[in-house]
Parts: sequence; C-alpha cells; structure tokens
Amino acid sequence: MKKENQCPVQHGGNTLTGTSNLDWWPKTLHLDILHQQDTKTNPMGEEFSYPEAVQTLDFDALKKDMRDLMTDSQAWWPADWGHYGGLMVRMAWHAAGSYRIADGRGGAGTGNQRFAPLNSWPDNVNLDKARRLLWPIKKKYGDKLSWADLIILAGTMAYETMGLPTFGFGFGREDIWHPEKDTYWGAETEWLDKDRYEGEGSEALQNPLAAVQTGLIYVNPEGVDGNPDPLKTAQDVRVTFARMAMDDEETVALTAGGHTVGKCHGNGDASKLGPAPEAGELEDQGFGWNNPNQTGHGRDTISSGLEGAWTTNPTQWDNSYFHLLFAYDWELKKSPAGAHQWEPVNIQEADKTVDLDDPSVRHNPIMTDADMAMVKDPIYRQISERFYKDPEYFAEVFVRAWFKLTHRDMGPKANYLGPDVPEENLIWQDFVPAGATGYSVQQVKASLAQSGLSISDMVSTAWDSARTFRGSDKRGGANGARLRLAPQKEWAGNEPKRLAKVLKVLEGIAADAGASLADVIVLAGNLGVEQAAKAAGVSVDVAFTPGRGDATQEATDGPSFDPLEPIHDGYRNWLKEDYAVTAEELLLDRTQLMGLTAAEMTVLVGGMRVLGTNHGETKHGVFTDRVGVLSQDFFTHLTDMNYAWEPSKNGLYNIVERATGKTKWTATRVDLVFGSNSILRGYAEVYAQDDHQEKFVHDFASAWAKVMNADCFWAR
Repeated sequence: MKKENQCPVQHGGNTLTGTSNLDWWPKTLHLDILHQQDTKTNPMGEEFSYPEAVQTLDFDALKKDMRDLMTDSQAWWPADWGHYGGLMVRMAWHAAGSYRIADGRGGAGTGNQRFAPLNSWPDNVNLDKARRLLWPIKKKYGDKLSWADLIILAGTMAYETMGLPTFGFGFGREDIWHPEKDTYWGAETEWLDKDRYEGEGSEALQNPLAAVQTGLIYVNPEGVDGNPDPLKTAQDVRVTFARMAMDDEETVALTAGGHTVGKCHGNGDASKLGPAPEAGELEDQGFGWNNPNQTGHGRDTISSGLEGAWTTNPTQWDNSYFHLLFAYDWELKKSPAGAHQWEPVNIQEADKTVDLDDPSVRHNPIMTDADMAMVKDPIYRQISERFYKDPEYFAEVFVRAWFKLTHRDMGPKANYLGPDVPEENLIWQDFVPAGATGYSVQQVKASLAQSGLSISDMVSTAWDSARTFRGSDKRGGANGARLRLAPQKEWAGNEPKRLAKVLKVLEGIAADAGASLADVIVLAGNLGVEQAAKAAGVSVDVAFTPGRGDATQEATDGPSFDPLEPIHDGYRNWLKEDYAVTAEELLLDRTQLMGLTAAEMTVLVGGMRVLGTNHGETKHGVFTDRVGVLSQDFFTHLTDMNYAWEPSKNGLYNIVERATGKTKWTATRVDLVFGSNSILRGYAEVYAQDDHQEKFVHDFASAWAKVMNADCFWAR
C-alpha cells in the first residue's frame, strides 16, 4: 500500500477497529468502573454547584412553561389528542423505572436516559422525541435545570395538567455527562433475549436485575416470553416491582395509574422501523426508530407494537381503567403490528376511545397481559376492586407511589430542593433526625482515648457503619447509627458480638457528651486513624463533620435494608461465602458504590490491613509486625522481591521468604491484586516509596474522611 493511501487515523484510540487491552487480556481487572464519571467528561467545571444553581430557578415560570408545552402540539411529532401527557409520563416512568433496590443503580437521578444503552432500549422507542420536545425548556433555563430533574418534572406536571393533584416534587438530581457503561444490565448479547434466569420461575431472575428481558423496563407486555397468560405475568410483575421496593398495592396503583393516560402505538410493521438512536446515521442527529409508515407519527406511530389506549379518555385522570377492566369480558386479539393484546367483548360505544385524528371514529380500548393480571391474580384483584370502589383512595395511593418511583434514588430528603417538597417524612426515605452540633468534639475524643477500646475496634466499627453508603441511590452510610438497629446489628459482616461490646462503650460516651451515637462512632474511627498515624511518626487531623443523628427502629424499614447487607468486604478482607465473581471484582463493585477512585481504594486497603481491621481478626494481608501503626508496610512488603507468592489452599496464598523458604505471611486474592494488576501496582509502588510515608498517611486520612462523610448531605 502506498504511504499516501494509508489510513491517517490512529486505530484503537477512538475507533472500533482497534484492539483494546481487554481484547488481548480478557482476565485483566477492569478498573474503568471506578472512573466512569471522571471530571474530564463534565463540561460544567469544578466550581459549578447544581444544588446552588437550581435554587435560583423561577419555579413558577418553569411550571407555566411545562403546562403550555403539554398542549403545544408540534407538526414534526404531533401530540396524541393534542396532549403530550401520556408521552411525558412514559418518558419519566421509564427513566425512574430502571432503578433496582439490589445495588441502587439505574433510576432517574442522573439523566442517564440520554445515553446508551437506555436511549436505545427497545422499550424506550420514541422517547427520544419526548426529550427533544423538552429541549426548548432546557435551553431556556440552562444550568438552573438539569435534564434529570426536567425529565421527571415533565411526567409529574403531565399528571397535574390531566387533572390529578400530585404529592409533591423535589429538585436536585444532577446530570451525568457520559454513559454509565459499566452498569450491569444483563449478560445477553441480543435485545429482548432472556438469558438472566438461574433456574425455573420468576423468582430465579438473576440479581441485581429487575426487568425480565434485556431492553425492557419491567415485563413483556404480551406475556411471559411473548405468550399471553395473566397469571404467569402476575408473577413476573410481582418480582420485578418488588425489586424496585414496591409492594402489591403500590404495584397495582402504578400499573393502573400509568395506564390511565396515554396509549400504545403499533399501527404498522415494526420491522420497518429504522435503527435506534445510538445506531443511526449522522443525518439522523440522534433521532431513532424512523418510521416510513405513511406519516410515521400520530395514528401511524409504532412503539410497543400494541395499538390502542387503555381508557376512554386518555388525556384525563379518572377511574375508567378499573371501570373497563371490571365492566367487560376481555379476549385476545392481534394489533396491526401483530402483537398480542386484550380487547373488550361487546363494549358500549360510549366506552370506546375516540380516534386520534377523526372524532367521529371510535376504537376499542386495549389491555396488556400485565393489565389483565390486575384482575386475574387473586391478590391483585382484591386491591383492584378496592381501588375501583374508592377512586379517591386509588388516587392517594397512586400519587404516593409515583412520588416514591420518581424520588427513590435521590436518597434522604436533605437532597430534595425546591418549593414543592412534601413535609411528611416517608419511611422509604430512611429518615434521620438532625443531630447535635454544640457538644465538645475534643471532650468526646478524650473520652474515647481513655475508653480502653483498641484502634482496631474503633476503626472497624466506624468503617462498618459507613461502608453501607451507596452513591447509586444515596442510601446507607454512618448517619443514623443504624448499625445498632435491626437488621444491621445482626449482619455477619458486622461481627455482632464484637459490635455489641464496642457500641456499649460508645453509647455511654455519647450520652455523657450530648452527642449522637452516629457522630461518636465516626469520631472513634477518626481517633483510631490519628493515633495510628502518630505511632508512625506523622501528625494528622482527620476531617470531621458533626450533626449526624440517630435513627429509630420505628423509622427503619428493615426489609428495605436487607439489600444493603455486605456479603463481602475487601477492605476488611472478608467474604461471606464463595461466589462466582472473584473477590477483587466484588471489591471494585463496592468501591464504585462508595464513590472511591482506584487510588483511594489502594491506600485504604493498605492502611486497613496494617491497622488490624480484618474481619474475625484474620491475618491475611497483614504484612507487618507493627499492627496498629499506620505504616507503609503493606506496600513495602508486597513489592519486596525478597518474597515469593505461592498458592495455598482455600483460595489463599503464602508469602514466602526466598532465602529461607519459610512462610512469613498469608494473603487473599484481594491482597495480591495490588501487586499483580499493573495499574494497581503503580499505585502500590507510590505508597511503598521511602519518601512517601507522610503522603501515605495524609492520603489515607483524606480517603477515610471521604467515606465517613459521604452521607452528610445536610452539610452540603
């Protein structure tokens, strides 16, 4: 090939034709999950604060613009019956509905629906149009209004404009600027595949997943595997909604309330739709699913494949969903797109839905298999009957469930901003009362120093209290001191017997000082770090934020905390049992949820080892003879070539002196990955350098404080 004809692009840097490190070495530990929202992707700059910006928003003007938008039908994408309410509800629902309680990931709190894969999920067909309809409003209010807030506000305002007074609204969702590409949405390689079950039945759905098929928000609207059977579908619905922390009553309310407005679109051949947004051509400009069927919109729209509205008046909030379900028998039919749907038998003309374009024409309403489950499943039917007989009760349950659906991943109410935040404290918000701040921190630390508690006890207890924090949905953390409450006080990872003895001492100190136990737990950990640093010859003051409160058992929804239970903790070198996933991969997952970087993970693991904080006081990875001293010993001995590393039994390793052949220490996979992975070894070598003792201590103290203060939202 002549030189002038060779491709000028450096392949592999930014094209699909190169080969990545993971292609060459697929077993390499993939650290990108820790840096997927790096500051380099954020165009706003480090000084920008969305919580501050949004509070300068003209909320009344925004809501007026939102109301006007609902009926300002655009020629390029006309509103059904002149109202965009149903489309906006679907957009908001599908943004919030990706949340799952197992790891707190998904949801609407980051505006992630703008990016792949969610912007191109089969279940999100044509929601790109909804977001484009919102662009003039986003453009107008700019930095004061995030996409994440706007998407959910659009759905909430849609209900208000269709006649339903809502429960409230909280602003404060901050946008991301890059796909959450390392979120696990399933192992399937094809859309709508179903390779996510670890056995038979709905309960075998693989954790942490909530949807039954890749590319769906919840369940297949045509039935399990596309085969209509409302009783089987009911079981899928029950499992998927439970994995969003919804009970049966909330599930029925959300299903009915979501389907009271809007319609399904399937008036044509879905196979003729163009590619999804992420696969489109340049000239598509981010639009997907282009439709060559006549106009491609209005009555010619194709989304789910089902065709028709659920109710008689799809732009009005009313009780006709239940009226139609109970007033008529329903039979299976096929939509023009060939999809299974249920239609009423011998329906009265007045109960039919008016055509989108011709008011003289009426069509049968339709139901999905999930809708039929609301009357075929005995438990769902009982709830549906109550809602049918008591529309006001139905509306009340729905608006609360909608508020929960759209706010669940925002964390504590301290993160809610704006004039419409409800005053009521809801149990799923993990309410914690404000704690005292006027006590003497130095007095507490002096009492702790004389308490007889070891550095290991103080540091381990503080860590166990704080490590439950999940940046994904901002749950968990040290605030509330729920470590002393059920179910956390019995979690195996918290060493209940040791924990009870330590808490008894800390509770007495808290009572004497007038401080919350939550603050005292954190102060104990901080003091332990400071004492260990002093023993290493370095003076450090660990940053502390006072004001944590103590939660009550009554305000703690025990079952909702079960998914927060640690079943592994690489920082304390512990696995509850053996898992298919390696211990180092589990460490990365926990680290990402806590919001830590790879460097912070490295320094914390090395420091925790020498402080003797291993679960059950095991010695694996404790590469030091000076336990309790915040030394570099973990890193210096890990990188010392005078030792060899040999596999032992039960997944452990021996650290052997080359000169004598004697085993000096033992280690786990988590310990050795900091020497075997080239990136982590680079960090480990930094902390092993002779000139970095002070840097190690200060970096450890900084990372430690970040974990301890992660949930101090009130101090923002």
